[in-house]
Amino acid sequence: MQINRVVKSLVAAIGAVAAFSVAQAADITGAGATFPYPIYAKWAEAYKKATGNGLNYQSIGSGGGIKQIKAKTVDFGASDMPLKLEELDAEGLTQFPAIIGGVIPVVNLDGVAPGKMKMTGEVLAGIYMGKITKWNAAEIAAINPGVKLPAEDITVVHRSDGSGTTFLWTDYLSKVSAEFKTVVGSSTAVKWPVGLGGKGNEGVAANVQRIKNSIGYVEYAYVKKNKMTYTLLKNADGQFAEPDDENFKAAAAGADWSKAPGMYLVLTNQPGKLTWPITGASFILMHKSQAEAEKGKEVLKFFDWAFKNGGAMATELEYVSLPAPVVKLIEDGWKAKIKDASGKAIW
Repeated sequence: MQINRVVKSLVAAIGAVAAFSVAQAADITGAGATFPYPIYAKWAEAYKKATGNGLNYQSIGSGGGIKQIKAKTVDFGASDMPLKLEELDAEGLTQFPAIIGGVIPVVNLDGVAPGKMKMTGEVLAGIYMGKITKWNAAEIAAINPGVKLPAEDITVVHRSDGSGTTFLWTDYLSKVSAEFKTVVGSSTAVKWPVGLGGKGNEGVAANVQRIKNSIGYVEYAYVKKNKMTYTLLKNADGQFAEPDDENFKAAAAGADWSKAPGMYLVLTNQPGKLTWPITGASFILMHKSQAEAEKGKEVLKFFDWAFKNGGAMATELEYVSLPAPVVKLIEDGWKAKIKDASGKAIW
């Protein structure tokens, strides 16, 4: 009788461990870009409720996400700077866009309300090169008649970590200013001539909110969440655009993902009257050969669910969901490229 009880207890314990292992196996890990973190967090919460499966996403910046997926310490990496096909192939990686959003100039100026100040790419480049140093400088005053500009020094805030948001910001400024391209250049991390750094979109937002007469750049969800003062921005058609999901969508409208090698596309400074000039996609990076096929499949299931069910949540946070033809293109790519250790497709 006693032996039977012991056996039953052991069987129950083994069953509990097995159930725990299955539950753990269904949870996935990702790391990288802070740009899409608000929507990934929202999707993860809803996905957990719908399926019971969790996502642990570390919002550490695109540079960190690229490093971690290359090192195989996470199930997927996330970056707002897409990798070129040569680098993907060299590392055995594939990538796909997951969401589209906008990078926004934000300021902390007394008496200036959100959307009541204008900026151009050339002026932003001048500020971030340290050439325009006062808020009432002629270059800023010329595009802001009627706005009360203080005779105060500009405190420049930028990212301190490797950042896809910085890549989009510097890519845009390099496109509109030849001098910025030469002096600073475009990358996830650059040598800034002036300013102080903040870690993640969170850190830049916090610094701008804390420091009077400052300027920074963050993804639009952080603007909304923190009720920050954003500026309008002159686009390639000469219009001062408002940052919102419709104008991010306008910037992405001409994107032809089918002709982009490795799905490498940068959406900054696109033509069109409504376009927001610093629009970009955020990308997911995965290994083509999945050592843990079930984990890889769960990552794909998560993003498939998000593509099909996450549109309203994306709109709520002013992101732009990918259109159905692009989702089909992405998922066809999963079937063709992502395989288990034996070479069998996992999707």
